[in-house]
Amino acid sequence: MTGDEPPARRADGADEPPARRADGADEPLGVRQAAPPAGRRSRGDRQREAIVTSVRELLEQRSFEELSVSAISERAGITRSGFYFYFESKYDVLALIFDEATHELEELTHYFAPRAPDETPPAFAKRMVGSAAAVYAHNDPIMAACNNARTTDSKIREILDRQIDTVIEQIIKIVEDEIAAGTARPISDDIPALVRTLGVTTALMLSGDTSFLGPDGDVQRGVRVLEQLWLASLWGGRVEG
Repeated sequence: MTGDEPPARRADGADEPPARRADGADEPLGVRQAAPPAGRRSRGDRQREAIVTSVRELLEQRSFEELSVSAISERAGITRSGFYFYFESKYDVLALIFDEATHELEELTHYFAPRAPDETPPAFAKRMVGSAAAVYAHNDPIMAACNNARTTDSKIREILDRQIDTVIEQIIKIVEDEIAAGTARPISDDIPALVRTLGVTTALMLSGDTSFLGPDGDVQRGVRVLEQLWLASLWGGRVEG
């Protein structure tokens, strides 16, 4: 794979000490820091954001495999050492973007709030699928590029699996609570496997996978089918025979 290696370790094999900020405190690598008050963004915050923006922009032109730290740094207007001040590798930038996407999905779904008494199952399905569609659209082409690379890049696969596991765990809890309340009629007793199947199908379709969308790539058409799929699978009752 293409991509620059992080700085070398010391001769004794130990990791280099973490970079320090001007105030002498450690600057954790690959970790987002709390945003400063409005109007007081530091130079470091601006550079970190420039790195993330550069990865988003470059993925519109090339695959993640072809993306190098040198190219990211040049696009962001910083040095390679400046990149490593904030992130250990290009994968850490990607993980940060996916963390932000997951948080965005949580906000849009009201943090995976259970179905309210006045919210119908179709409305709930629309809220969940519609929120996911909005997140994928906002983060395109990141999602598409990563889904394309998941079969050949184990690190990307790990990042994607971690993201979808987080989402699936929260949806399983919602479904199990509805079953306990007698308000859901899923087509399978294996709720974890059912929700995972629905979740992965949703992710692949929304990422633009032509195996799911067909040659026309009509995502909105896919969204309408996904809403019906979730609705029938969780509230449509069991299939006899």
